Amino acid sequence: MKTRELGTSGIQITPIITGTWQAGKTQWVGIEDTDTIAALRAAVDAGITSVDTAEVYGKGHSERVVGEALASVRDRLVYMTKVFANHLKYDQVIAACEGSLQNLKTDYIDLYQIHWPSGSWNSEVVPIEETMRALNHLKQQGKIRAIGVSNFSRAQLEEAMQFGRIDSLQPPYSLFWRYVEQDLMPYCVEQKISILAYSPLAQGLLTGRFQRGHQFAPEDVRSKSKLFQGENFERALDALDKLKPIAERHHTTLGNLALAWLIAQPQTNAIVGVRHVEQAVQNAQAAEVTLSDDELAEISAIGLSVFEPMQDGNPVMWNF
Repeated sequence: MKTRELGTSGIQITPIITGTWQAGKTQWVGIEDTDTIAALRAAVDAGITSVDTAEVYGKGHSERVVGEALASVRDRLVYMTKVFANHLKYDQVIAACEGSLQNLKTDYIDLYQIHWPSGSWNSEVVPIEETMRALNHLKQQGKIRAIGVSNFSRAQLEEAMQFGRIDSLQPPYSLFWRYVEQDLMPYCVEQKISILAYSPLAQGLLTGRFQRGHQFAPEDVRSKSKLFQGENFERALDALDKLKPIAERHHTTLGNLALAWLIAQPQTNAIVGVRHVEQAVQNAQAAEVTLSDDELAEISAIGLSVFEPMQDGNPVMWNF
């Protein structure tokens, strides 16, 4: 799989990145560590050499699973993890990084990201200057190679950039969820900041496997997703019907069509979760789908028919 530079860091990442939120098990159902480990290894074998996790996913469980699964091929991989909003004071960042290093069984993290801005999830407000000072110190020590942020607004991203180089932004972004295009993407293009899109398949909706009337278990995070609610869900299913002929033309799946569209957008890469080996192999194939400019525009218009009626100014995908 062809690689791309992460921001201006010199680190080479794959446009498809293995996501491991579900590997933490919290907020997901039916996840088994043995399946996750097999899927992570299969993703590497298929050419996906970038892996994203976070300390908060299962209170470190996701990181530990990644470390167990991939320690033997660590030197071939790019590890991305995140410090949560409640650990943004200087000493907390340093301690959180040490914890992640131990969980991942590594002595360096390629990309260390602020998971949510200070103050999110009722966390204490910490000046971004203090958090960045800690991250810059870790970078100078060689414990992290690059700094990223997740779920930041443009104003928050611009402020963070005043205190050090930010090489990536991780927002929710898919064909059906497009807030990032409005003001963040132009800034990322201008500043050469990589966009690492999470929920690029709209948490499975873009695969086409959900039918009208589908209900998630209350403990499944998707039960709170705006995309799976009422008219939003109906519009999404109608849009998928329009996307099917394009996917068939390329002899690919609906999911891979959506991923191919996404990684063709400026600066954009896709973090795709895996539960099973088959998903890992299929995800890698999305990088081989080449869409014409006309097809990209057609797919984009179909996606906007879902997104535009949903806009309420809140880029968070869930009604938590």
